[in-house]
Amino acid sequence: MDRLNYINSGNADHINSLYEAYKQDPESVDYSWQKFFEGFQFGQDNAVVGGAAGAETPEHFQKEINVLNMINGYRSRGHLFSKTNPVRERRKYFPGKELETFGLSEADMDTVFNAGVEVGLGPAKLRDIRELLEQTYCQAIGAEYTYIRNPIKLKWFEDRMEKKRNTPNFSVDEKKAMLSKLNEAVVFENFLGTKFLGQKRFSLEGAEALIPALDSVVRKGSELGIEEFIIGMAHRGRLNVLTNIMEKTYKEVFSEFEGKNYDSSQSFGGDVKYHLGYSTDVETKQGKKVHLSLCPNPSHLEAVDPVVEGITRSKIDFKYNGDHSKIAPILIHGDASVAGQGIVYEVLQMEKLDGYSTGGTIHLVINNQIGFTTNYKDARSSTYCTDVAKTVLSPVFHVNGDDVEALAYVVNLAMEYRQVFNEDVFIDILCYRRYGHNEADEPKFTQPVLYKAIEAHPNPLQIYSKKLVADKTVDEGYVKTLEKNFRAELQQMLDEAKAADRFTDTIPMFEGAWKGLHLANHSEFISTPDTSVSEEVISEIGNTLTTLPKDKVFFKKIEKLFEDRQAMVNKTKVFDWAMGEQLAYGTLLKEGFPVRLSGEDVKRGTFSHRHAVLTLADSEDEYTPLENINNEAKLSIYNSLLSEYGVLGFEYGYALANPNALTIWEAQFGDFFNGAQIIVDQYIASAETKWQRGNGLVMLLPHGYEGQGPEHSSARVERFLELCADDNIQVANCTTPANFFHILRRQMHRSFRKPLIIFTPKSLLRSPNCMSPLEEFTNGKFHELIDDSYVDIKKVKRVLLCTGKVYYDLLEKQQTDKRKDVAIVRVEQLYPTPVQQILKVKAKYENATEFIWVQEEPENMGAWPYICRKFHDDKYLNLNVISRLEGSSTATGFAKQHAAQQAHIVSKAFEAPAGKKVKEKIEKTTEKMANAGAD
Repeated sequence: MDRLNYINSGNADHINSLYEAYKQDPESVDYSWQKFFEGFQFGQDNAVVGGAAGAETPEHFQKEINVLNMINGYRSRGHLFSKTNPVRERRKYFPGKELETFGLSEADMDTVFNAGVEVGLGPAKLRDIRELLEQTYCQAIGAEYTYIRNPIKLKWFEDRMEKKRNTPNFSVDEKKAMLSKLNEAVVFENFLGTKFLGQKRFSLEGAEALIPALDSVVRKGSELGIEEFIIGMAHRGRLNVLTNIMEKTYKEVFSEFEGKNYDSSQSFGGDVKYHLGYSTDVETKQGKKVHLSLCPNPSHLEAVDPVVEGITRSKIDFKYNGDHSKIAPILIHGDASVAGQGIVYEVLQMEKLDGYSTGGTIHLVINNQIGFTTNYKDARSSTYCTDVAKTVLSPVFHVNGDDVEALAYVVNLAMEYRQVFNEDVFIDILCYRRYGHNEADEPKFTQPVLYKAIEAHPNPLQIYSKKLVADKTVDEGYVKTLEKNFRAELQQMLDEAKAADRFTDTIPMFEGAWKGLHLANHSEFISTPDTSVSEEVISEIGNTLTTLPKDKVFFKKIEKLFEDRQAMVNKTKVFDWAMGEQLAYGTLLKEGFPVRLSGEDVKRGTFSHRHAVLTLADSEDEYTPLENINNEAKLSIYNSLLSEYGVLGFEYGYALANPNALTIWEAQFGDFFNGAQIIVDQYIASAETKWQRGNGLVMLLPHGYEGQGPEHSSARVERFLELCADDNIQVANCTTPANFFHILRRQMHRSFRKPLIIFTPKSLLRSPNCMSPLEEFTNGKFHELIDDSYVDIKKVKRVLLCTGKVYYDLLEKQQTDKRKDVAIVRVEQLYPTPVQQILKVKAKYENATEFIWVQEEPENMGAWPYICRKFHDDKYLNLNVISRLEGSSTATGFAKQHAAQQAHIVSKAFEAPAGKKVKEKIEKTTEKMANAGAD
């Protein structure tokens, strides 16, 4: 029976029957009823009701139930009546918390009810019970937790909150420490506002209590064993957090305001000061050392959330040996964004998943009660901005942002809950925004009434100082000296910043896990190291990967598949795509590189090709052959939740924290990656330029035109290529298993890290033409370009350049017609574009008069727009294009139209009809792929 599920029952007869059973045998009723009846009997024996010993009357018994109903009502709905809003009257909620709501009245206030046992008072007067509930649930703290389904967690909260009545009781030293941090927060914002008029800073004013709250998080966390916090937040209040929590020097921030951190000699593009990250070690007043990292972030609100979680998980795996009690993520949200951005929900759904859990996140919401100019009533349908937390049963605390001690108290409670139960906690800080969206914005255009109230409202420092002076914790002189001394310190730092000629940011990218790596120069970026592996190693790993244990029962088709794979290793010595991929992982694991692969359905593979993780035929147990390669190198393969934005952001963060692990995200279909376009644009393509933060994440995007329609054909090659500049990313479309093998290995065998986007095949996964012999694995390296070895060089009049799967359609025609006059050249790496290799090909085919780019995609998509721009002024390589006609949709949804278009491309490429054999092959592939993968 759930705790207190009886309290909604008004059936006194039923309760009487339970009581009779209890008197006969206490063990015959539920434990919660046993405790209730124990208290009831105690009350009957000892209570004085109206001056006389109480009798066991149905009326009194019913009122006992009503008191329990009241207790439950305060626990579940008391937050609706709490005094948490510093500048607005709260909305009215019905029913209210009047005694009549619970079937009680003023006449009952001095009646003793044994229901007081439930709140730790023992038999008590209704007046005392109600006072405890009012103080616990309806003051500066509102608690939402009763929807949690675990009675142990419910009891944990009730014991702590009701015992202390949610009333802080800090020592004098603790109060002075909070006053000091609040002073820093308020005076710093005021100083910036007076010294840098008109400059954007996204002030924390109105929510300055965040600073002592974060200070409390760090202090309490360190006491509970946490050694590191990873913090993600938007721009509002960031400068305050950087200086007063992260201990970035005030001089550095002032130099950024002065523009003295700009260096025209650097290629580093930089970002605005309120987007920058920082990392530091701090020491608490208790002498505990804690590492703090504030992640850089774009203006896209909440985009940093999955990145923070990925960084945290990566450090849990590699730095803390799986112990999530040593590190915790903190996410600082805005009220409009936490309610409006779907990424928040995606990240929450990761909380308890094996591949993504981080041991619980502390969520702090700076609730300004407004989003830019949008009122909260227009920003959400839910009662609270934090209602999304309830989907994963996370407790939520609503706290008055003017009450610094209440906020610190709640932060400590939340930190303890996280460490005990390893779950997320939300703290909704009800505050306000002193100015508009930025300091130059006029908020009275849209919220005149609210901002009239804000103008007259004292800041949190004034409120807290007055309170401490009133209770004689400090005197007014102490407060004034605190402010005067800190303001003087800020002025000195500003004077020094102004006196300096130039200031250079210290961004220690290549320390810690990144030690030994560096930013790549261009010559390094366009070169490729030897990534070959000996035949002995290939044989050893190949046999490990293809040998199934005799004591486990596997699906018959799996047994046949693994027999075929073992034949590749020991007989044919020719490998398909799946084997090429797993050999890459296996060889890297053997060399000590951890491997992590995540995405929708990656264990088996969308197209049932990978089978890296096998489910046994007679149970839900799994067997992973790659785990037998090297126990010292961690292998992680996780089917993800159905999310692109959240999971790609998580994996980006994971790779950021550990560049020595091969971290891969695979899309179910490449078409679906655009659900994560923000991560691609704001992090993957630009983080190194903006924030000097490298990343070695690999994206595998299934791509290819095979008649599967407009949502299952294109990974939008053009979108990645339009992002390419400054040697920022690598973009490839491999056509052989061996080249795929080498590019994966190359990712870890360089002294720098760059994101790698690979467009991977679908139909080619089982094509007998898409195979690689052993010698291509044991010799050489990744080939950015693969020339045609079939043609007669002197006879070649036309050179077709292409990338990816279309090569095999062109090859079929070339081989069928024995066309030695048309060369097919594969550009395996689109960026960095192998320009010199392409020009060498041009020189090689000296008799060629036509150079043509051939692609499956429409003319306005695929690689052509980029290739055209790249070579548009090259007088030596006058490229033309053969493709589908430009279109608004990526592909047709009609299989016959697709086949006709594909045949037309081939026909046009060779200036001859496609022919029966080529058409049949295209149609066969289209038919085969019609039911492949997911929809």
